[in-house]
Amino acid sequence: MDARELGLKVGIVGSGQVGATFAYALLMRGLATEIVIVDLNRSLAEGNAEDLNHGLPFVRPAVIRAGEYGDLEGADIIVITAGAAQKKGETRLDLTKRNVEIFSAMIPSITKYNKSGILIVVSNPVDVLTYATIAFSGFETGRVIGTGTALDSARFRFLLSRHCGIDPRNVHAYVIGEHGDSEIGVWSLVHLSGVKLDEYCRFCAVQCGVIDREKIITDVRTAAYSVIEKKGATCYAVGLATLTLVESIVRDQNTIMTVSGLLNNYLGISGVSLSVPAVLNRKGISTVIELPLTEEELAALRRSAEVLREQIVNAGLP
Repeated sequence: MDARELGLKVGIVGSGQVGATFAYALLMRGLATEIVIVDLNRSLAEGNAEDLNHGLPFVRPAVIRAGEYGDLEGADIIVITAGAAQKKGETRLDLTKRNVEIFSAMIPSITKYNKSGILIVVSNPVDVLTYATIAFSGFETGRVIGTGTALDSARFRFLLSRHCGIDPRNVHAYVIGEHGDSEIGVWSLVHLSGVKLDEYCRFCAVQCGVIDREKIITDVRTAAYSVIEKKGATCYAVGLATLTLVESIVRDQNTIMTVSGLLNNYLGISGVSLSVPAVLNRKGISTVIELPLTEEELAALRRSAEVLREQIVNAGLP
């Protein structure tokens, strides 16, 4: 189906680098017939809409405009990238209180006009803000999705592909838990086109020796810090991750991605939003997949949940 058949209206709240990059990727993919950009800085939203409109002769038809919260009425999906930005030397969790306060006003402003769409949270710390969005919106949990560790899993796959010298699309690997410093690389389930990593290494032509697993997962965890240090913000990869998430929903693809959602007795974890593999379709998150984790990985996932639970409590969320 092309955009005209989908008839898709997408709202983007936040017109900074991530929001603008996602809007550009969305336009390039031709998924939406209408894109509404909302930002407290109306001039920035208008400038991005105008810039995107100038590219319409090169892509599929769409209506692109700046708007207010009321213009989100009827949007099928609303992508939220607004919030305080992560600064150099600052962790995602340092942003918690500032952004929870912003969301406490922003989410009711969105849901005043739209009670039927799917909300996708990109802003950091994404797990806590996904939890906050559920609390402030009153939406059923499957219709509030955080991008979570979708990007971290992609970084994991890329680093493994570079190490092994193969296409990253042939590497299957998950990062779960917090999108942040307590996230877990699920090494026990890594496989390359169906061949488990340890088995693949036995006949790999690269002959690289033992994989430094700790370095790879550390590089995954610190990737955002490295990019922020060098260019001030991350935007391209997270824009593509968000686009893939949106496409999975609107095309009813039943795609599995590691996204953040509210867990209910997932391997004994409840009442916290964090990332595990989930099936995405027109319902949003339709189901989550329980992974056969090792005891060490399960213990690490539970520690990650406790880190986030503490942040939720400290932010004053119920």
